[in-house]
Amino acid sequence: SNLSWSTNDDNLRLAFSSYGQIVDSIVMRDRDTGRSRGFGFVTYSSSAEAQAAIASLNEQELDGRRIKVNLANARA
Repeated sequence: SNLSWSTNDDNLRLAFSSYGQIVDSIVMRDRDTGRSRGFGFVTYSSSAEAQAAIASLNEQELDGRRIKVNLANARA
């Protein structure tokens, strides 16, 4: 979370790609405006890769913003 409005799908994938094999990545956008909602999802092929990305990228800067990286929680 806390992604810059300028962060796009490609920037997100590039930033996270050094920590493992990415299965999917997306910056969530508003349906009406197309503007970033400030968060996205990255799916790795293993939980170890996801943990490495969390440990390395949480509270680091991406596109001028300090991002928060954690595991996604399932919606109730």
